[in-house]
Amino acid sequence: MVLKTFNLEEETYRKFSEFCRQNGISMSKQIDIFIKAQIEEKPKVREEYLHRLDNIRRGKFIKVGGIEDLKKRYA
Repeated sequence: MVLKTFNLEEETYRKFSEFCRQNGISMSKQIDIFIKAQIEEKPKVREEYLHRLDNIRRGKFIKVGGIEDLKKRYA
């Protein structure tokens, strides 16, 4: 275990500290879990995010064409 110092906005720290206290969780452990999740090769993705992403993919889109079409239209 190593001791590191990070700079956080005071309000962010206060809110997260209160959240951890209310839920009986270790702030250090939560930060450790977050960092590990960021460096995983295959990070775990929440189901809610996947659902939103799927909805975006099935959305209504306007066909723009290629770069040449954009140049003709907006040049």
